[in-house]
This record gives sequence, C-alpha cells and structure tokens, in this order.
Amino acid sequence: MSETTPAAETAAPHRYTAQLAAEIEGRWQDFWDTHGTFAAPNPSGDLDADPDLAARPKKFIMDMFPYPSGAGLHVGHPLGYIATDVYARYQRMTGHNVLHTLGFDAFGLPAEQYAVQTGTHPRVSTEANIVTMRAQLRRLGLGHDKRRSFATIDPDYYRWTQWIFLQIYDSWYDKAADRARPIADLVAQFADGTRATPDGRPWAELTPAEQSDVLGTHRLAYAAESPVNWCPGLGTVLANEEVTAEGRSERGNYPVFKANLRQWMMRITAYADRLLADLDALDWPEAIKLQQRNWIGRSEGARVDFPVHTVDGAPGEHAVTVFTTRQDTLFGATYMVLAPEHDLVDAIVPAGWPAGIPEVWTGGHATPAAAVAAYRKQAASKSDVERQAEAKDKTGVFTGAYAVNPVTGEPVPVFIADYVLMGYGTGAIMAVPAHDSRDFAFARAFELPMRCVVRPTDGRGEDPATWDDAFASYDAEIVNSANDTVSLNGLGVTEAKTAITAWLTERDIGHGTVNYRLRDWLFSRQRYWGEPFPIVYDEDGVPHALPDSMLPVELPEVDDYSPRTFDPDDADTSPETPLSRNADWVTVELDLGDGPRTYRRETNTMPNWAGSCWYELRYLDPFNSQALVDPAVESYWMGPREGQPAGGVDLYVGGAEHAVLHLLYARFWHKVLYDLGHISSFEPFHKLYNQGMIQAYVYRDARGIAVPAAEVTEDGAGTYHYQGEKVSRLLGKMGKSLKNAVTPDEICAEYGADTLRLYEMAMGPLDVSRPWDTRAVVGQYRLLQRLWRNVVDETTGEVTVSDAEPDEQTLRALHKAIDGVRGDLADLRFNTAIAKITELNNHLTKSGAPVPRAVAEQLVLLIAPLAPHIAEELWSRLGHPTSVAHADFPVADPELAQDPAVTCVVQVKGKVKARLEVPPAIADADLEALALADPAVVTALGGAAVRKVIVRAPKLVNIVV
Repeated sequence: MSETTPAAETAAPHRYTAQLAAEIEGRWQDFWDTHGTFAAPNPSGDLDADPDLAARPKKFIMDMFPYPSGAGLHVGHPLGYIATDVYARYQRMTGHNVLHTLGFDAFGLPAEQYAVQTGTHPRVSTEANIVTMRAQLRRLGLGHDKRRSFATIDPDYYRWTQWIFLQIYDSWYDKAADRARPIADLVAQFADGTRATPDGRPWAELTPAEQSDVLGTHRLAYAAESPVNWCPGLGTVLANEEVTAEGRSERGNYPVFKANLRQWMMRITAYADRLLADLDALDWPEAIKLQQRNWIGRSEGARVDFPVHTVDGAPGEHAVTVFTTRQDTLFGATYMVLAPEHDLVDAIVPAGWPAGIPEVWTGGHATPAAAVAAYRKQAASKSDVERQAEAKDKTGVFTGAYAVNPVTGEPVPVFIADYVLMGYGTGAIMAVPAHDSRDFAFARAFELPMRCVVRPTDGRGEDPATWDDAFASYDAEIVNSANDTVSLNGLGVTEAKTAITAWLTERDIGHGTVNYRLRDWLFSRQRYWGEPFPIVYDEDGVPHALPDSMLPVELPEVDDYSPRTFDPDDADTSPETPLSRNADWVTVELDLGDGPRTYRRETNTMPNWAGSCWYELRYLDPFNSQALVDPAVESYWMGPREGQPAGGVDLYVGGAEHAVLHLLYARFWHKVLYDLGHISSFEPFHKLYNQGMIQAYVYRDARGIAVPAAEVTEDGAGTYHYQGEKVSRLLGKMGKSLKNAVTPDEICAEYGADTLRLYEMAMGPLDVSRPWDTRAVVGQYRLLQRLWRNVVDETTGEVTVSDAEPDEQTLRALHKAIDGVRGDLADLRFNTAIAKITELNNHLTKSGAPVPRAVAEQLVLLIAPLAPHIAEELWSRLGHPTSVAHADFPVADPELAQDPAVTCVVQVKGKVKARLEVPPAIADADLEALALADPAVVTALGGAAVRKVIVRAPKLVNIVV
C-alpha cells in the first residue's frame, strides 16, 4: 500500500503518488497517440532515395498473437508485452527504426461457445473483448505502432489468409527442384507427356474429375479421406495436438474417436527436410529446436514388401509394405501387425478362421470379420498417446490372413493391434519379438514364435524362450540370418543393414528410405467462427479455387452458431457444420470463366492456426490492398542479412507452449510463400525468446475447491485460513477459475503503470517463472518516488537540479550504471538493469545535495525504456520539448565506467606477500613485472629462482619458486 497520508499530501502536494502517476500516464499516452510517437516508417521504394531511413538500422520486434478473452488480462499476461516494449524503446533510443505492434488472433472456439450459450454473435463479443484488451494494454504504456494493428477476423485481413491458402492449393512440391512450384507447371508436364499419368492415359483423355484427383495427390493443400480425431461431444474433428493423452478433447474433456472423413489437409510433410535443416540458421532456444526435430522425427531405414497369402496359402494380390529402421533383423520377423485403421485390413480378412490356430488369436469371435470389427471399435476410443503407452497387457486380434517373409519364405500371421499407428511409417510393422520389447510382450501374450537374429552380449544365450525381455542393441553380431542368396551372419548391425537393403533393392521387394513422424496437417474444422475456404464444388464434386476478385469469402449470418453435437460416447456419428445449414450461402451461381454455373461452397472453416501463420507479414504492410506485402517493404524488415541468413523477425517473444504447432505451421506457410517468390526471407522468426510465467498461490479448502486468494489470512506460523477454516497453499498458474488472478488495472490504480512495469521486469530473469507478490510491488513504487524527489520538489513542484559539475565519485557511479544498463537492456536482462539504476538513484539520494542536471538527465534516459511515463514527465520538466522516446540513449565513458584502481593480491608459495593498486585494464605482462619488482615480494623470494608466475589480471598474481 502507498505510504501517503492526507496530511502528507497536504504538506507535499507534488509528491509522486498513484493519483499523480495516473494523471501523468494518461496525459503522455494521449501525447503518444496524438503525435504518432511510435509510428515506424516503411521504405518508399529504393532506400537510396531515403537517406535518413537508410542510415538507421531496423529492428522488427514481435509478441505472440494474443487471443482477446472476455475475462480480460491478469498481471501474468503482459509480462512478455512489457519486456518487448522495454527492448523496443531501448532500440529506438539507440538509433533504430523500430517496428513494434500488436494485433489479435480472434477466430476460435471460445467466442463461438459464448455465442452458442448467449446468442451473441461471435464478432460482437470478440470486438468488445478487443476494445477492453486494447484499453488495458494502453494503460501499460506499450509503445505500439497502432496503425499496424488488426484482428484476424477483419475481412481485409482474412482475405489474404484465403489468398495464401489458394497459393498453397495451387502449388505442388517439385522434389527435383526441392521447392514448391505452381500447379500449372505440373499440369503442363502431364499435358505434354513429360510426366505420365498414373494409368498411362493421355492427360486430355482424363475427365475433369479424374484430373482433379490426380492433381490432388500432388497439391500442397488437398482434400482427402483420412483417419481423423472425431469428437462427437464438440461436433468437430481435432488435430492430434488438440487431444489429451487420455484420448479426450483438450477443450471440454470429451471422448475422441478415430474416424475416416474427407477433410482438407496441408502437405507439410513435403517440407520435412527443410524444416529440419533450417533450424540451424535460427537463434532459438535449443530446447525448442529439439522439440521440433522430435516432432518431425526423421529416421532412416528401409521399406519392405511382404506378399499376403490367402487362407489356403495361395498367393494373393495384396502386399503389406512396412517401414523399418532395423532391416538387419528381417530374418527374425515372425508375425506382422497392421494398425486397426489400415485400409488393407478389409481386403485380406477371409470368411473363416484357418484351422488349428490358438484360441487367443480369435478374441473369442466366430469369424475374422467379427473379431476385426469389435477390436476396431475398442481401439477407436483410445488416443495415439494411450495406444503407444507401454501397457503391461498387449491387445490385438488375428486377421485370418498370412503374409510371407521375403527372406525366409515362411508364412507369418497378420494381426491388428492398437500399438501400431497409421500416423507413423506405413501403418504396418514386421514384428521381430526377440529384439523389440513391445513385440516381445505381444508375442508372449499371443503364443507367437521368436527367433534370435542378434547375438546377445549379456550372456543370456540365443533361445528367446528363456528370456525375460527382448534384446535390443546396435552393437552386436547378426546370427541366424542367411538364405541361398544372402547371408548377414557375422556382420555388425550397420553392415547388415547395407547388405540386406541392397538385396531387397535388387529384387524390387524393398528399398532404403527415410521416414518421418510428421504427418500432414489436418486443416478443416466443423465450426462457424473461422475463415471460410475460398473453394467451391461443381456438380461432380470437383473443387474449384475462387479467383482473387471474389475474395474475401465472408462468413454469412447464421441463426445457430453451433455445430451439431452428439452423445459424447457415440462414435458412429459424423459432422454437420453450422455453415451447411445456410442453404442460400452454400449454393451459389458463379462464373469462373466458363459461364454461369451452380456450385456448392465448402462448409468447413479453417482452424484458428490459419490467421497466426502469417501475421508477421501483414504487420509490415497492413494497408496494402493490391498485394500480400510490398516486396521492398518485406525485404527491408525481414530480408536476409549478415548474421541472419534466413531473414525473419529480429526478436519474437512468447510462451514455450507454442514450440511445435504455431511455430511449425508458420514456418511451413512462410517457406511456400518464399518458394513462390512472394517474399525474400525463408524463415519467419530469426530470434525466438521464451518468457517465463508469472505464478500465484492457489488456496484450496478441504473439498479441494479454490477460494479467493485475496481473502486468505496467515497466522504467522505458516498456516492459512479462509473464513476461519484452514486452507492449503500451492504455487501454480494465475487465473480467474483459480480465484488468484490480480488484474493490471488493480495495480495501476494502486501504484501506477510504471510501477507495475518495473516490478514485472525486476522479479527475476525474463525466461524464468516467478511468483507474484503484491506486497513486493511497493519496492518499485518507492524507487520511482525517490527518482521523482531527486528532480522535483514535492512541496513546490519546481525542478531542483543544479548546474554544478558532478564530483568524480558521482561521475563514476553514473558511467558504471550506463555501461551496465546498456548491456543488460540489449540482452533482455531487465532485472539487473533495474538493480543498477536503483543503485545509481540511491547514490544520488544519499548525497543530500541537489542532483547535477547532467546526471539527472542521464538517469531519466536510463529508466525511460522501463518506466516511460515518469521519464517523459521528468524529461519535459527538465526543459526538453521533444519526447524522450526518441532521445539518444546514454553512452558510457570507458575510463569512468571502470574503477580507478583494483587491489591485486600477490602470493608467494601460496601466501599473500603484497597488495598492489593497479589499473583495471592492466596487461598480464605489466602486472607480472610490477609484482616481481615489489620490495615485499623480492624479500619473500630471497633470491630463489622463480619457476612459474600465474597471472589473473587485474586481481591476482601467484609466484611459484
């Protein structure tokens, strides 16, 4: 709480109080808006024609897109925004042309759910939330270029989101050129015979529907039947990342099932190698790079074809293709497993069970079809994470079909089991139970044979029947692996891989290949509140891209915003979208170049990720109605340059929770735009910084229910009470539902925005989570009060600085602070910068004399990026007519920034014999000479030969005799 009392306010009417802070802050925020203080100029054509701009280095600083929640901000939200603002202000004061703004990622499920509950149009509630959030952010004094701000729900914005989608749709990945190219180039290849059609017919003989299907197998955006995560309770499909480890929706906690549905997909897998390789060009935390590498999951191995035979053993028309990284163990494959969703399952299941199979293989069902159907239903209720978990009991069922091991010629039974996923490899595995723990457990459960093909090095012998678990090693000898044409026996794993891959390739039954964990991006949502697809379908179901002149495709008004939802446990349902119920919008007559025809619009919408995949580009050129971004503008702000070979945003600050989804998706879109020649940078974000989290204590009663943190009392012995009852305390997230949220409005009203800014920056290193403590805020409030008193008389309001020259001690304190603060602000070490400013301010306070103007002005400039409102006010009162935001940041005098002398300890035989006062920058050789010439050292040596002198300038010399 403020220490100010009514009597004190009367005695000191010009004291820096929360009331005065509010008046100062509001006035300067108005000034910044009126004068466009933070408007960043774009280059107008050739930079040579704009010498002032060309002479200033640029700096593009970004925060991750905020979602405008109806709950408003709590004090944890602006941590990153304040940090980027401090950094941007510092860069501006050091001569940079700084682009720093903030928009809103405003499509998404929360607004739609609110609309369903209240009948309020999502746009109405979202725009109201944006107004509230903008007011809260303005109160914090954030120096954004407000001209460049937008929301993803603005039609002028999502017109370009749709345009980018069409660029991706009208592109294919040319592996030979290793880049995306226009789909028209591929059509030309088919048309002139350079590239053969799948069935060999001339391109002109294919129907439009057939041509569309062929192109769909190449397009970077395509519609396809694919296994998806269907959530009946929400009425929509979800990306893998939106499903919890328990197989439930992240939002709403509903069951999620696997289903095959026709959905729009993005062929992000085409960029897997580039997404991996280009991480090396980025200044990102290694932990984030590792998460992306693991998500992409590149692995080298081989694809192997296993012919499938019918029940009677006769050759069939199908083959199971597997991807394996251990092709050296092929001789040990004794059964196969397909994912339950594998499209080959239905084709190979026979009418009845083969004779003599163990009962455990059938699952107790009368026919293979019944067993497969029952098991598929069971597997559909599990998430991919659950299916891959190391469960003690392995489940599965025999399909009734056999495949043939291509190296042994032996029939191997084909099972389906939930531990094999369609999302990895081919959705099928060759099981080598002797050398894979999951296969080992499955083989034991289903009484399947095992063959040792990698000799154990732990003395267990070569009979798997005696083993407790599989033997898996890359450092062992291959055994029991030979046929009439190839032998791997005696080879190491690496040599065996090479040999068997060559053998498979020669016989055209396999080949070496690279596989990825990364799957194509599911890009459809069965929602209302999202970007409409700029796609229509003709009477044959062929998709057509809308021309640029028809963009944006705006969302229609609907009476019911909710997708049709179902019994959460009913997997046998399918989506019905809100847009599909608007017949007047869905059915439309258009002329797409061949006369008016009737078309059907796409009734899915894009996911909320779409708008955040490219927003950094729109910040550059937000008013351009003719192009996504002017090439000269993009090159100026984001183009490659020394130290940034991939180009991109100079600093991007946000939470580590976006390590994969947003960052990977944005990188993919950016690379497509780069390949097509729309931009010069091939990565969107050069430097990424993950800020920590502001945490708060959560108090819970005996029922485990959170109680209002502000009403909890402590008895002094570490026990906490709410309304007389004992409650528990645990440090956790801050949020409205946990009843521990503190709003920035509360702190601003009590202390002022500058105090809040200083406190959040002073709490600790920016990248470390830290607990909020409202009681500690007053420390930064007192810093500002002392700063104010050092410049302004609290009684008269007059400036009290003197024109006297500062003494040497003060000058050294000033320049040490300048030197330290410059380095700290440049490296985002805001907490230590504040400590140095505090130290200087305390030095001036303790002197008791009027502060020299030369020092006062430098102090105001030092704190200006951190506490901009009070700095503007003091700068103005000190007689400067222009904003402190564009003043030059102080530069330290190197000599004054160092102590005039440092005490150097000289040791002889490990004992201190002398102390020398030396310059801080003294060279090692000079310090050694001084030490050896010191009389006390000469006496201590006593003529003994010096064997070695260890110098740690400027503080230590150790002489060994």
